[in-house]
Amino acid sequence: MPFTFSIPSPAGMSPISIEAGSSVVFVGANGGGKTRLAVQIENDGELNVHRISAHRALTLNPSVPKISEKVALLGLRTGHASENAHVGNRIGSRWQSNMAVSLLNDFDFLVQALFADQANKSLETHKNVRAGNMSPAAPTKFERLIDIWKRLLPHRELIISGDNIEVTVPELSTPYKASDMSDGERAIFYLIGQTLTATENSLIIFDEPELHVHRSIMAKLWDELEAARHDCALVFITHDLEFAASRVAQKFVIRDYKHEPSPCWTFEEVPENTGFSEELTTLILGSRRPILFVEGANASLDLAIYRCCFPEWTIIPRGSCEEVIHSVVTMRRNQEFTRVTCSGIVDADGNQADDVTYLNQLGIFTLAVSEIENIFLLPEVSRVIAESEGYIGEALETQLNNLKTEIFKTLDSTAAIDAVVARYCIRRIDRLLKKIDLSGNSDISEITAQYGRETNALNVADIAQEAKKRISEALQNSDLPKLLANYDNKAMMALAARHLKSAKLADFESWLTRVLRNNKVPALVAAVRNALPNVLPR
Repeated sequence: MPFTFSIPSPAGMSPISIEAGSSVVFVGANGGGKTRLAVQIENDGELNVHRISAHRALTLNPSVPKISEKVALLGLRTGHASENAHVGNRIGSRWQSNMAVSLLNDFDFLVQALFADQANKSLETHKNVRAGNMSPAAPTKFERLIDIWKRLLPHRELIISGDNIEVTVPELSTPYKASDMSDGERAIFYLIGQTLTATENSLIIFDEPELHVHRSIMAKLWDELEAARHDCALVFITHDLEFAASRVAQKFVIRDYKHEPSPCWTFEEVPENTGFSEELTTLILGSRRPILFVEGANASLDLAIYRCCFPEWTIIPRGSCEEVIHSVVTMRRNQEFTRVTCSGIVDADGNQADDVTYLNQLGIFTLAVSEIENIFLLPEVSRVIAESEGYIGEALETQLNNLKTEIFKTLDSTAAIDAVVARYCIRRIDRLLKKIDLSGNSDISEITAQYGRETNALNVADIAQEAKKRISEALQNSDLPKLLANYDNKAMMALAARHLKSAKLADFESWLTRVLRNNKVPALVAAVRNALPNVLPR
């Protein structure tokens, strides 16, 4: 029989069904009603629904008084350690009448239940042996916990006796107490224990299952726990996209939550075959803002620039220009994303007027500089940085002129210019080759002919000559903005660091990241924003 619960949504009560041995993942942003959803699901069931809160105490104390297994398990499920405990005690005793935000403090009950299980199974085995029954002993929950622990943390060994828990490290002779475990170790112990002690054929809800667990073992931990309880179904509620992508499960994105006049969640299933990775699809669907695809990786400075200048957008770096184009086109053509708008920004990279027009038609805008870091070398931006350092009047103009002179000096030889032109030609050739689609041909001669047509259309000599002409004109006219639109050289940022802030490159970039994120120099944010394209959601 599957586990079924219903979630209030704008369309009415939306049922969710989960088969035993499988799981479902709900992903949502902070403040998106995730914990309230966990409470809703818990309240939809009896004691066969067990919720592990994100706000949980992780104090591991093996010295707790040992009590009966039944009482310990009822305490674990209801918060009330009594043989007469029932589901009605759960709100007041387990959650202190505040189910969404109360600190879950049930580690003692968990330890008591595990010790009681060990004592009962050991006694049963002892009686069987005394009676001459030599059948294999049933493994205790502690033994199963140790087996899983070993596979996750082979460099740490759990030592569990009849009344104590310790940990040993291979290179150390003296074990350390359970209370001295790291947060991660205690979290892993707790999650394994909670899973193993859950009622048979139950629904277990984990709010923020990634909490305190290192990413290197995250997927393996939950693979182990799902495998350990084929009789149960698991609900994961998280904001961690990497965790969500690691699970083989039904997946839903929480788009919105309203608590008045009554709780209501807007959510949708994460679709397959969108043209994006599952992680990126989940991020897009869960965004409350339009999507802006940009070049580059998750570098702190790049993201700081775009996030401070486009606060109304969700910024997603996509690496190359081609990936930005692909992402915008894919998303705009994909019916799964009809409610989400998107645009893109790419580097100038020598794009000509017809290239810019074509990109604009796709919803992609072009920077005024060859690469995003060049923004800080533009005169209007450099001036603000120098002014923030206290330069005024003649001293200010001297610093800016010195920086400009140093930038132009980096191209004071034919060899230096040729190197820039060569890099540009390589990028153009690479871009063309990535655009060639030969998948529609099945005949070698057709493939050869099409490849020849596509590559012959690219005249490398003409491209090189045009690029060299643009750079030469910028040098002859001392046109710094034009040079920055056609010249890529990471070393120029080091020149800016020295002339504008008398700093090392790393310190300069760290300062830029901080002031952009914190808006500590509003004039700098304004200058950078003015140098970027005016992109509006559509």
